Amino acid sequence: MKKILLIEDDLALSLLYEEELKNEGYSIVVAHDADSALELVRKEPFDLIITDIRMPGKDGIELIANVMGLRKDIPIIINTAYQSYKDDFMTWAADAYIIKSSSLDELKAKIKELIGN
Repeated sequence: MKKILLIEDDLALSLLYEEELKNEGYSIVVAHDADSALELVRKEPFDLIITDIRMPGKDGIELIANVMGLRKDIPIIINTAYQSYKDDFMTWAADAYIIKSSSLDELKAKIKELIGN
């Protein structure tokens, strides 16, 4: 079973994503901020990371830079409500940039494209 680290500070959204992605057959580990996520990346192997950009403390762009310093082999999907960050140079280190919507179809399709089931 592929293991995904989901970093989302909105509790309701993290529960929704966790449930939806578990139903797709993935093992999901949730972190609500960048520091907890980095600690998990240091301790556990992940097949994929999904991160928001705006969160308390370090933002998602700082998180990506830190993850790249630890493990360059993990695909990263930025999942955010903000289109404006797409032009930021550091987001280019991510494998995908998805704008949040009420449908998780685009996110699920990108996950399958990057790591399969």
